Amino acid sequence: QVQLVESGGGLVQPGGSLRLSCAASGSIRSINGMGWHRQAPGKQRELVATINNGGRTNYADSVKGRFTISRDNIKNTVYLQMNSLNSEDTAVYYCNAVSPIGVYWGQGTQVTVSS
Repeated sequence: QVQLVESGGGLVQPGGSLRLSCAASGSIRSINGMGWHRQAPGKQRELVATINNGGRTNYADSVKGRFTISRDNIKNTVYLQMNSLNSEDTAVYYCNAVSPIGVYWGQGTQVTVSS
C-alpha cells in the first residue's frame, strides 16, 4: 500500500504561482512513477504531468512551459510548480503513484484561479 498526501492548493490570482506537494509513504520502493492529474467541475479527470523513477517527465500540452514536476527522493515527495496560472487551471489536483500492484491516489487539493 502507498499513501499519498497532497498540500499547497489555494486561491491565486491570474498570472500567479502555486507549488503543490505530494508526500508518499508506505510501500514507496514499489513505485515506478508518480504524477499529477486534475478535475475541473463538470469535466473528466485529466493528466497534468508525470515523472518516472529515472526523472523523465511528461506534460499535458495545456501546461507545457508553465508547470514543472519534480521529485525529492530523500523526502519521498513530488512537487508541481505552477506558474502563469489562469482560470482554466482551476480544478482539484490529485497526486497518483503507479506500482506493479496498483495505482494509488491522494485525496486531492483545490486550486482556484480567480481575481
